[in-house]
Amino acid sequence: MSYWTDLRLPTERELIVGLYDLTAYTAYCLHAEPAQALDLMTRYCALSAEIIHDAGGWFVKGIGDAGLFAFPADLADQAVEAAFKLQEVGDPWLARENYKGRVRTVMHIGPVAIGRIGARGREQLDIIGKTVNIVGARRIDGTLAVTPELFRKLSSAGRQHFKKHTPPITYIGVDDPRPKPGR
Repeated sequence: MSYWTDLRLPTERELIVGLYDLTAYTAYCLHAEPAQALDLMTRYCALSAEIIHDAGGWFVKGIGDAGLFAFPADLADQAVEAAFKLQEVGDPWLARENYKGRVRTVMHIGPVAIGRIGARGREQLDIIGKTVNIVGARRIDGTLAVTPELFRKLSSAGRQHFKKHTPPITYIGVDDPRPKPGR
């Protein structure tokens, strides 16, 4: 059994929640046939889900060019390493597929409700709550950002991957340029 299969639903837990999306997706869809875009996103979603699951997380769902995922609260370093692996593996994979964008990820830690939602008899496991909303509302110009709450859960080695950016306080990858004012 695992953390995820041992859950009794519905339940509330503190989780690390991440949301990734791909840059240049709108431009890609202007020129790609719908079936071509679906094929690419299906395969990319499978790749990202495998990376997340291998690190101890749960790929909640794909949403077009985006993906929602979660990790147990005690796996902060593993969650961040999985996000970096999405870049290290996923960006070259996208380039080989002639996709001109890259992955960017935002992560936060906090309480969520976990349960099944959807049409009766076709419910799917999902996460709901302000933690998910915080991740969904946070925008970055770089490739990976974590909130201060998640930053504080990282080991000292894990913290070395980030630098502080304000306002609002977000820790961005060391190699990311400073975001432009007004964004």
